[in-house]
Parts: sequence; structure tokens; C-alpha cells
Amino acid sequence: MANNTLLRIKIIVGSTRQNRFSEKPAGWIFEETKKLEGVEAELLDLRDYPMPFIDDPMPPSMAKGQYSNEIVKKWAEKINDGDAFIIVTPEYNHGYSAVLKNALDVIYPEWNRKPVGFVSYGSAVGARAVEQLRQVAVELQMAPIRNSIHIPVDIFFAAMMGKGPTGPEMFKPVREGMMGDRVQIFFDDLLWWAKALKAARTKSA
Repeated sequence: MANNTLLRIKIIVGSTRQNRFSEKPAGWIFEETKKLEGVEAELLDLRDYPMPFIDDPMPPSMAKGQYSNEIVKKWAEKINDGDAFIIVTPEYNHGYSAVLKNALDVIYPEWNRKPVGFVSYGSAVGARAVEQLRQVAVELQMAPIRNSIHIPVDIFFAAMMGKGPTGPEMFKPVREGMMGDRVQIFFDDLLWWAKALKAARTKSA
């Protein structure tokens, strides 16, 4: 498959705290994404992009991709290169992390007209954080997909206490629940939107 037809999917680790759980589901979904045909996956860790809270005088939605901070510029390049995104998010106090909100807010056109799906964990399996992120995604002119992956609480707590399976085996129940293979359902949804929106962006370029 030619490079211009590859779907470039960026997986974003939405937490930077010490002893974070997010590395585990992010690494897992990254490996699952790499197995998809016609897909080029990349893991983006916000620890590698210590961006300031928005301090440019021009709002990102009006800056036309011109950013003063060098780290923000590098972040913008990575996001601009993506055709779709998977955001791995914790739930903190009924919402998502401040560092993730800032990563979304510091740039703007690079997100536009691209799909995003969510992998969440924490209180209420992260569902409330995902609902808020969907609203933000719409304002960024993204297409948040309906299906998401919510890590069961027993997996999350067992991992945090150093118990239970490790590695990919930890997430095996996500594929074997009563509602079917949630990972396959998630990818089917994300890839449909990624292909459709990439074709539309290419046509209108």
C-alpha cells in the first residue's frame, strides 16, 4: 500500500502523573492498532511535549498554524500528520486531565475534520471524561466516534495494586464481554470515519 493511502493513527497518552496507569492501556491499544492493515500507528506521550498553558496572544483558531513555542510547533506537526486519533484518558473528579485539555487547546486547524476515539479508565470507567471530550472534539471540528473502550474497574484497580495479569493479557476481557469484541467494534468505527474524512480532505485540498 502506497504511503499516501496509509491511515496515520496517533495514540495520545492523556496523563503525565507519576505511576500513571495510562501507559498500560496506551501501549496495549498502540500494539492493537499496529496490527491493522493499511495503518501506520504512532504513540504520542504528553510527557515528551511539556507545552506551556496557552500563552500566545493570538487564539489557536485564528493563528493559522503559526505558533511561537517550539514544543507546540513540534506537537502541531505530529497532529497535522495524523488522519485519526485515539486518546487514552483518565477520569479525574468527573472530568479529564488538565494536561490533556491544554494539548487539545494549544493548536487548532491540525485537528480539523479528523476522527477521534477514546479509551478511558477510572471512576465510572471514564465515561464522564469521554462525554466531555466529545464536546471539546466537536468544537475542534473533529468527528468523535460513537464507540469507545472503557477499561473495567476491576482491571484498573488490579493493575494499580500490582495484581492480576500483566501485559496484553490484562485487557483480554475487553474483547470477550457480553457486548462482543469492543476493540474490533471500536476500530471498525474509527477506520470508517478515518477513510471517509481523509478522502474528503484530499478531494477538497
